[in-house]
Amino acid sequence: MQPPALGPDGKPLPQVYRINNADQAKIEYSMLDSVNALRSARGSAPVQLSAQLNAAAATHSRDMSVQNRPWHFGSDGSSPIDRVQRVGYTGRLVGENISETYESELETLAAWMEEAPTRDVILDETAREMGFAWFQESSGKIWWTLVMGAPNTAATPGSGAAGF
Repeated sequence: MQPPALGPDGKPLPQVYRINNADQAKIEYSMLDSVNALRSARGSAPVQLSAQLNAAAATHSRDMSVQNRPWHFGSDGSSPIDRVQRVGYTGRLVGENISETYESELETLAAWMEEAPTRDVILDETAREMGFAWFQESSGKIWWTLVMGAPNTAATPGSGAAGF
């Protein structure tokens, strides 16, 4: 095995993190387990994956790549709230974390945990559901999106309450 190439600072140069189809479920559950470990250490309840929030995250990851910029607005002007509503999520959006990187999901999570606004989304005590997705370009660049939601327990059938 060849040692990693070193940069001018003597540290290993970053390597492109390639995601293959066989690793997709592993990555999703690795992120879920890691988020729940962080939440547990903070005394917060665990979250579970939501297919609807996963869909909203996947749509936004691909759209950020199309726009070639990491930001919270879709190319159609949509906000994170708009995207979770479009996929039929009836809970409340807690927050959305995004990243443009060549790093793994766990390196991305570590970076989110270093900043108060993104850390607060991950550790929010009201969150009970999580969506997580990515889009990897042929260059290896990865657009990550994590969405946290709180199920709407106040709405009654037929009330029309969206919880947002």
